[in-house]
Amino acid sequence: MRLHTAEDFSHVPGDPADADGASPVASAPRWLATIDRLLGLAVAVPAAVLVLAEIVLLFCGVVARYALRHPLVWGDEVAGILFLWLAMTGAATALHRGAHMRMTAVVNRAGPAWRAKWDVVALIASMLFLGLIAVPAYTYLQQQSMISTPELQIDDAWRVAAILYALACMLLICVVRLIALGWKPLVAGLAIAGLGAAGLDVAGPLLQDLGNLNLLIFFVGVVGFTVLSGMPIAFSFGLAVFSYLSLSTSMPLEIVVSRMDEGMSQLLLLAVPMFVFLGLLIEMTGMARAMIGFLASLLGHVRGGLFYVLVGAMYLISGISGSKAADMAAIAPILFPEMKKRGENEGELVALLSATGAQTETVPPSIVLITIGSVTGVSISALFTGGLLPGFMLALVLCVLVWWRARRKLPAPTAARAPARQIGRAFVVAAPALALPFVIRAAVVEGVATATEVSTVGIVYAALAGCLIYRRFDWRRIGPMLVETATLSGAILMIIGTATAMAWALTQSGFSDGLAQLMGHLPGGAAGFMVVSIVMFALLGSVLEGIPAIVLFGPLLFPIARQVGINEVQYAMVVILSMGLGLFSPPFGVGYYGACAVSRIHPDAGIRPIAGYMVALFVGIVVIAAVPWLSTGFL
Repeated sequence: MRLHTAEDFSHVPGDPADADGASPVASAPRWLATIDRLLGLAVAVPAAVLVLAEIVLLFCGVVARYALRHPLVWGDEVAGILFLWLAMTGAATALHRGAHMRMTAVVNRAGPAWRAKWDVVALIASMLFLGLIAVPAYTYLQQQSMISTPELQIDDAWRVAAILYALACMLLICVVRLIALGWKPLVAGLAIAGLGAAGLDVAGPLLQDLGNLNLLIFFVGVVGFTVLSGMPIAFSFGLAVFSYLSLSTSMPLEIVVSRMDEGMSQLLLLAVPMFVFLGLLIEMTGMARAMIGFLASLLGHVRGGLFYVLVGAMYLISGISGSKAADMAAIAPILFPEMKKRGENEGELVALLSATGAQTETVPPSIVLITIGSVTGVSISALFTGGLLPGFMLALVLCVLVWWRARRKLPAPTAARAPARQIGRAFVVAAPALALPFVIRAAVVEGVATATEVSTVGIVYAALAGCLIYRRFDWRRIGPMLVETATLSGAILMIIGTATAMAWALTQSGFSDGLAQLMGHLPGGAAGFMVVSIVMFALLGSVLEGIPAIVLFGPLLFPIARQVGINEVQYAMVVILSMGLGLFSPPFGVGYYGACAVSRIHPDAGIRPIAGYMVALFVGIVVIAAVPWLSTGFL
């Protein structure tokens, strides 16, 4: 099963589709299709190998330190070098496969003809960013060549070379895709890009006199236009930062590359690809199916029982995979066919699936938890502990709503109560899978592995369980799973890199100080600050998706939360859940459309049912914001 992202459900720059959904490269001359395929292999194969190498390296580090009492002192250094290569080749693979995070709500409403034109505009804008940043990337490479790594004494240019390699590959991928559209779009596109760049260059002296008004021009105007045009969010952020620094300041442009490197190279973020791969692995080995089977045997005979199973399964799976896309892709194809057989309304199904996606955003080891810990300095171990109860609280809220709706709308169940022997057998089968979330958490709490390394413990556990217990381990799927892991991880990490550069630019401009003063003097103190944060992050979650919003605003707002007396862990839970509410709420929340695509249900079917679930989640978030103990009680 393919791991879906929100971008899988829309047209993508770099791979714009026609009305029949065919890629332009597929109908291009054979020589061009061959070049495109070779470019794909040039980034996908190294990315897959690097994912596997990081898994092996991190697990060997755990064994060496905990079992052999002889830590690999060079392990983190090598992992850091490989990680930047993984992030950049993964980002290039995501571009080739059309998997970068995008906002297509506006473009998709424009009709096929205009959508194709906007795809070309987004593709050209992506090329513009990649071309402009190439020279500063080379300058940054030269600067880093004077630095050697502390343990292995390796020239740091070998690590930074990953940026140049991936930029070159991504630029070539864009050129091939643009040529495949025909010479007219190519000439017109290059002319538009050239005129746009020339226009901004001519306006440079004027822009330098505008001061902080440039923040509105570039970080609202440029970002807004490029994001709405369907340009990948990562490239949109990068183009805005590059334009802002080059046209309105005198700062050296290699700073953009330096900030991107800093954002993507944090070893804490290495947990992102590891947990994505773990999510794919539990689906492939049948562990997800075993857990769902056990829950269904317990509740299948209850009115609306499979709805409760869906809520519980999403909570358990989220504690393993860390990725909402992986969660939904693992559960919906297994559970929904049986629910439809029982006459359940498909609109209710996709509505509840979306609601549980938002509800489980804080269940460890969520990628969002890892990201927020890495950019704000909050302990990831504390976030993992504090995230369990808020997710459980929202699960109870959803179950209450399911119970109320089931009494009013659902027919009496036709399935008989499962005998105790069947339930016991299902529990025995599911026990190894049910134990995995506790194994992961225990490994962190007991100091066996760090938050970065613990994912490899889960991977080895899942692989052994799949081979020895469930007897479902398809070696042929490992390669595609590694590529899929690198693709999703690269898309995420590229956003983190360019968003880090944007956050730095905002800080240097003085915007962060102004925001801090404004938010710090809101009426109502901590309560007023919390209310504004809930509304703001719900809106941001529906437009930017969670990770970009966190990287941009987390470093700015968390210090203010501390100043007004809000516990950082509690604030993190409220922020994450608020963004999840926006992410999975139609009409703009891309998570909702992802849930529709995974479950193969038309988006119109869930629009009305989802309103009640979102209101329930909002009420739950307000309770979590008002009661700090729900987030901090077990710290």
